Amino acid sequence: MSRIRQVEVIPMAFPDPPLLNSWGVHEPLALRILVILTLEDGTIGLGETSGEQPMLGRIEQAAPRIIGGRVDRPAELERAVLEGLDARTSLVERRKVWSPFEVAALDARGHLEGVSVSDLLGGAVRDRVDFAGYLFFKWAGHPGQEDDSWGAADDGAGLVAQARLMQEHYGFGSFKLKAGVHPPEREIAAMRALAEAFPSAPLRIDPNGAWRLDTALEAAGQLASLVEYLEDPVLAIEDMAEVRRVSGVPLATNMLVVSPETLKPAVDAHAVDVVLADHHYWGGLAATTALGELCAAEGIGLSMHSNSHLGVSLAAMVHAAAATPALTHTCDTHYPWNAEYDIVVPGSLGFEDGAVGVPTGPGLGVELRRDAVDALHRAYVSSGRVVRDDTAYARSVDPGYDPTLPRF
Repeated sequence: MSRIRQVEVIPMAFPDPPLLNSWGVHEPLALRILVILTLEDGTIGLGETSGEQPMLGRIEQAAPRIIGGRVDRPAELERAVLEGLDARTSLVERRKVWSPFEVAALDARGHLEGVSVSDLLGGAVRDRVDFAGYLFFKWAGHPGQEDDSWGAADDGAGLVAQARLMQEHYGFGSFKLKAGVHPPEREIAAMRALAEAFPSAPLRIDPNGAWRLDTALEAAGQLASLVEYLEDPVLAIEDMAEVRRVSGVPLATNMLVVSPETLKPAVDAHAVDVVLADHHYWGGLAATTALGELCAAEGIGLSMHSNSHLGVSLAAMVHAAAATPALTHTCDTHYPWNAEYDIVVPGSLGFEDGAVGVPTGPGLGVELRRDAVDALHRAYVSSGRVVRDDTAYARSVDPGYDPTLPRF
């Protein structure tokens, strides 16, 4: 088995629309990190993750330790990565650092063995993965820039127009609204508008913990007939359990269940019906499929969380979802918001009727566009950006903006 000869860690920046959330608004550039493993025989493997400076520093610190390692020995690689980190690094952060290395190793191994990553994860149980259109309240454009092609969305009519664009270009049959931005009655009105415009589409809403318990109880009652689930309305397990008990609305989370250690307390409290997996946070693709087994054993559903990402992450998400029998809901993805700046060759990750076909080629089944990577790296260097700060950006327009949660 060919060994790892080189590890490249490449920070990138790419344009992002002004999407609103409970912390503020997306800045003009999103940050990601690309990890490229090159083996002795020239085989490469790709991994992608979030691009903030603390993560970049940890990945750069760990990268040299896996040179000479074998991609078919993931436990050895993981140990080398984790031993290279500061002892004070939390368990969750350690898993986040390991994730892009694990994905890249699986990609390289798949190329060596002539099999797909989903095969290496135990085999695909579906040949396509369904996604939900991810809707946002948003400005028409960034201050000082031209309006973007999506346009503004500040109410139900704006979100319906946004959803129609998503459906036209990607075929989505279900939708998620990022909420916690406006007073709940305004966001509930937007959900009613979406339900009227798309009567057969499953809908979900995510206030990102922006609601107090009393607000969540009232809002859940109004949303009960509109949504397939309500995601993270409140920030405490006991409050989630109360909302679920009183309203009967299925609840989902990616904020309160972030590791195997935090799953059981949520289950024991009867606080959650659906967990949103994210291989970037859970420690890779094998950990994500293992989470599916845990959820199935506990009788709860599974979906997939997303943040601003490019095609390497999308391919990894698709393979993980394909190899996870316990997946019960369409997955989230930000990909339409950033697809124009992708770093993989077009064609291997096309959306049809809201789904992505599982690549059947070796590894992740995608090919890197080095010219695009170079351009995004130059954008990163010239931007001077090293962290994501939605709150500071919101305050550049509204100096009094307060992100403290809960807000409503």
